Formats: sequence, C-alpha cells, structure tokens
Amino acid sequence: MIDKEKHEFLKAKANDIRREIVAMVHRANSGHVGGSLGAADIVTALYYHVMRHDPNKPEWDDRDRFILSKGHCTPVIYAALADCGYFPKEDLLEFRRPGSHLQGHPYQPKTPGIDASTGTLGIGISTGVGMALGAKLKKQEHYYYILCGDGEIQEGQVWEAAAFANKYKLNNVIGFVDRNYLQTDGYSEKVMPMDPLAPKWESFGWKVFTIDGHDFEEIISTIEKAKKEDRPVMIIANTTKGKGVSFMEGEAEWHGKPPAKEHFDKAMLELK
Repeated sequence: MIDKEKHEFLKAKANDIRREIVAMVHRANSGHVGGSLGAADIVTALYYHVMRHDPNKPEWDDRDRFILSKGHCTPVIYAALADCGYFPKEDLLEFRRPGSHLQGHPYQPKTPGIDASTGTLGIGISTGVGMALGAKLKKQEHYYYILCGDGEIQEGQVWEAAAFANKYKLNNVIGFVDRNYLQTDGYSEKVMPMDPLAPKWESFGWKVFTIDGHDFEEIISTIEKAKKEDRPVMIIANTTKGKGVSFMEGEAEWHGKPPAKEHFDKAMLELK
C-alpha cells in the first residue's frame, strides 16, 4: 500500500517525465514519444519506489536492474535516469545528437544507469534472463525488471527466453508487457494476434498478473506479490499509448513521430 502523499509524489514525477519525453523528441525531431509516454507510470513506480539503486554508485553489485527490452523507447528511461541523478539533466538536450551518449537505443557502455544495450526486439528479455541466471549462480539477491512491448512479443526470441527462464526457475525476473495494443504498423492484434496473452505466458511456466499500467497502487502491490513467487513473473500492464497527451492517446501515428511546434506547445500545456 502507498499513502496519499507517496501517490501524489509518484504522479508528479510521472508528469515531469512525460514533459521531458515530449521535449526530448521535439528537440531532436526524432524518437519514440507514444510508447514512452505510455510506459512512464511503470518506470516511475520502479525508479522512485520499488527498485534498489544508487545514482552515486551506478555499478553497485547489489542494485536491482532495469532492462528496456523495447529499446526504442529510450526517452522514458533517459528522463528518469537524469532526474534521479545518474547524469546531468543538461545531457537530455543532446538526445540523438551525433556523439551524445543518449542515442535512440540504450548503449550500456556509455550511459550511466543503463544495464543492458537493447534495440533489436527480443534481445532485452533474452539478455535479462541470462543476467538473472548469472546472478543466481553467484548467489546474488537482486531483481531484474524487464519491460517488453506489444510488437516485440511477436518475436520468437522472446519465447525462447521465456522457456529459458522457466527452466532455471528465475524468480529474480519480473517482466512487464506494455500492453497498449499498438505498434508502428497499427493495431497489434491485426499485425500478429497474441491474445489471449496471459495463457501463453502461463503455458511457458510463468506466473502472470494483469493490471492497469497507470495505477501506481496496482503496479506496486503486484510487484510485491511477484516477489513471493518461486518462478519468473510477467505482469501484463494494460496501458494507453501516448498517455497524458490527449491527441496522442491511442493513436498509432505517434509511435515514432516527433511533435512539431504546434503539437509540442499543446502537449506541454496539457502536461503543465
């Protein structure tokens, strides 16, 4: 349970992150705004309440790890990392610029706070379960939070990783599917139907929860339940692509479309 003060704090943080997302993509005239806005509440709950991490010690062995498997949605993780203090907020001005450490996909060697390089869809969850097994073998006790996308789970590599995690009973893996039913080509169930999704993950041996991905209480309480499981967990988080900006919500066109000046102004006014 979280109290009212904590809930208001998380809500304000998520709004700040959404503002940074819109600003970053607008300045760069490039990037993925819709999915980043939709995942902001999940990322906020993790970094500001759930995860064990220390911006002053980004390589701390006992930290929890976050892996953005839908690697194109870097604006959401960059905004959170900068706000937490992993690197100066001024770096966000260089998003997607030549030579910047904040590129369109996460690059672990260059960006403090990034735990795995991702971008090729499916590689994040595959990398994450491998890292989780390594932690088990070294008797380390931390969690791997892995955020997957709707279009991404159509990749066969995702399901190879699911089988692997089940084989080794990786109860240090807590995954999320950002279930907004939209991808770059449109409605995900038209591109490649995945419903009923929960039984698919269950058939691979994972414990599955289905939640409202914008409800902080539900996100946090479900993670607490997940930590009590003796197997990997997948949380199917029903979200709205473009959440927080009315004209972007539920619109596939904002998957990778940067907001022009008039769209930027309107979005920032709504997120004021």
